[in-house]
Amino acid sequence: MESFDETSGDAGASSGASQTVKAQLGLRELILAGELAPGARITELWTVDRLGMSRTPVRAALMRLQDEGLLDAVPSGGYAVRSFSRAEVYDAIELRGTLEGMAARLAAERGVEPSLMAAWHECVGEIDVLLASPKMSEAKFSRYVELNERFHRLLASACSSRVVERQLAKAVALPFASPSGFVEVQAVARDAYQVLVVAQAQHRAVLDAIERREGARAEALMREHARIAHRNLENALKDQAARSRLFGAKLIREDAAPE
Repeated sequence: MESFDETSGDAGASSGASQTVKAQLGLRELILAGELAPGARITELWTVDRLGMSRTPVRAALMRLQDEGLLDAVPSGGYAVRSFSRAEVYDAIELRGTLEGMAARLAAERGVEPSLMAAWHECVGEIDVLLASPKMSEAKFSRYVELNERFHRLLASACSSRVVERQLAKAVALPFASPSGFVEVQAVARDAYQVLVVAQAQHRAVLDAIERREGARAEALMREHARIAHRNLENALKDQAARSRLFGAKLIREDAAPE
């Protein structure tokens, strides 16, 4: 009788999931880098050939990118690259801010484990060191992006809600909704350093509110913090130098700003 090796089965499933993620990231990069313009048709066979991968992970990756909002299914088969209005980008940012506000409130109300809070303070402390001087090199700015992303990941973990953490992960995956989605745009703004200082002050205020168990204050501060991305979006659309630094800028339509 043939035996079933559970370990082998788990390894196979893990490998398949890894290939799907690899295909998803590869195709997302092609889209956001502008190699596939809005409206461009994408078929499963084309993607298999372009990425050099088998059909199963490619099929799953295309479905995931449709869920993320980067692709639309075409009735005749395949997918098409989407474009986005300003209003859609605003809404994605607002959704992420709403969920992060909720996460901050829950963290304040439920309390945060000391080890996680220590890691959070360490992250904010490293940002303080970066911002000690107003001279921001490319290396320092890249490090800021990494630390900013870490701050937001720690927030998701601190809320002690797997439901909120999962929904927040979905929101962050929406096109242009990432906490660092528009941070690169700040690098060419005249008041780049001042904006980073304001963002850091908000980081510190959120931590203070959470430690004081002030849920409503933590929520309001986190929602306001997310809206810095609205300002960066407007900068990107008004200034060519800023727009050139925005990954995926070609997907944003030149519609009127939402009221």
